[in-house]
Amino acid sequence: MSPDTALAFALPLGLALTAFGSAFALGKAVAAAMDATARQPEASTKILVNMMAGCALIEALTLYALVFGFSLMGKI
Repeated sequence: MSPDTALAFALPLGLALTAFGSAFALGKAVAAAMDATARQPEASTKILVNMMAGCALIEALTLYALVFGFSLMGKI
């Protein structure tokens, strides 16, 4: 198998795994934040701020993987 063929198979698979992992992590973060807000409603603002910071970092990692994938696609 040539390196071009390996990249052609690996890049979409890697991006799909990254998207799945990101969706799973975001769902888990939001579910935990909703659970925490239900337990302690007076701290909902702090919980929301922390959840949004975490979600932004998760999305940033996903975008980095996308940019990395597109940069490697230029090698094909």
